[in-house]
Amino acid sequence: MSVPRIVIAAPASGHGKTTVATGLLAAYAKRGLPVAPFKVGPDYIDPGYHALAAGRPGRNLDPVMVGEDRIGPLFAHGSAGTDLAVVEGVMGLYDGRVGAGDTGSTAQVAALLDAPVVLVVNAAAQGRSVAALVHGFRSFGSVRIGGVILNQVGSDRHEALLREACEEVGTPVLGAMRRAAAVEAPSRHLGLVPVAERRSEALASVAALASLVESSVDLEAVLALARSAPALHAEPWSPEAEEPVAGRPVVALAGGPAFTFAYAETAELLAGAGAEVVVVDPLRDEALPEGARGLVVGGGFPEVYAAELSANEQLRKAVASAAAAGLPIVAECAGLLWLCRTLDGAPMCGVLDADAAMTPSLTLGYRDAVALSDSPLLPAGSRITGHEFHRTSVHPRSGLLLEPAGGAAWAWRGADPEGFAAPRLHASYLHLHWAADPAIARRVVAAAAA
Repeated sequence: MSVPRIVIAAPASGHGKTTVATGLLAAYAKRGLPVAPFKVGPDYIDPGYHALAAGRPGRNLDPVMVGEDRIGPLFAHGSAGTDLAVVEGVMGLYDGRVGAGDTGSTAQVAALLDAPVVLVVNAAAQGRSVAALVHGFRSFGSVRIGGVILNQVGSDRHEALLREACEEVGTPVLGAMRRAAAVEAPSRHLGLVPVAERRSEALASVAALASLVESSVDLEAVLALARSAPALHAEPWSPEAEEPVAGRPVVALAGGPAFTFAYAETAELLAGAGAEVVVVDPLRDEALPEGARGLVVGGGFPEVYAAELSANEQLRKAVASAAAAGLPIVAECAGLLWLCRTLDGAPMCGVLDADAAMTPSLTLGYRDAVALSDSPLLPAGSRITGHEFHRTSVHPRSGLLLEPAGGAAWAWRGADPEGFAAPRLHASYLHLHWAADPAIARRVVAAAAA
């Protein structure tokens, strides 16, 4: 396949990768160019802004979660029918999984995609020294840095100084962006506020980003760089199961502002495994979808919406009754909190005999996990890599589950057993990318059909 592609990287977090990537996507889409957005790593929030800018799902490329052999196929699947792919990096260019070299880094994904890199540099407090920074990144590693976009430039004189410095080390400057408050998105304890919570404001921010990039970046030069990427030898990944489950059972998938953390491939895999996927918004819907035979609840910010979720007593009771009747439920992170008895004192669904609360500390990182108990998600003994990302804790009361057959969901090195698992229930903090093991979706759908 020959999809023009670029990777947007930076020396570190906070240099403006999301600003540039989202602005480029919006600017090219505004010109009528079909664009495909991607994000390196497990982040759920940035892809929401990418999707708003591009008009198609934002997708993640995470070699730690899915394995490096699936990066090319997932990229081919997500970029089908487009004329340009923009891949936003994670952290600094060479920052990956702790203790694992560049595994999971932007540089690794750029190498797997054979894609040129555009380095975004926050130059607010830099002058000629920017040349040393750029030269260092070009000299370290094997990725091809095709140019630099300077961010937070203060004046015409400042820009001229920076451009002259980059020319000294033979690095093209593809753009110079001034400080602009209109493009800033609000953030809180886990990063930017998701698009679903501020859609009208997010649309305005994306439009402002498009204008900023159009006026500050050489779009033709960036496109020419993307077109210099060679052909990529990868067969598109497919979410279709070899043997879909018969009967087309309805599987409810939580959505809405409180549950925005979901990879696009999850719904695709459920449908490919034979399910009819119906979105339910726990903030607004007072019942599960008609005929629902299974429920999948991903991550998000239930702590922000605890009062509203608690006020939806009809749905909370419906979920508890469905769980007691054997409805298979798979929940991760935010879904785990919603299934507890309480969240910060507010009544939740009460499926789990546990209470959840906000904490001041952030729990973050990849986990090489082993399933301890059979569940609708995986059989006991299964191994998979997931990601933890939360500022809450869960405290069981009298036991792990209201259902006596339950046990812990996961174990990983250096931690106590985590989560809750039973034959018809799986709830834990661990986020998974189901493309790592497509059998997960078929197992969930089969449990729903049964």
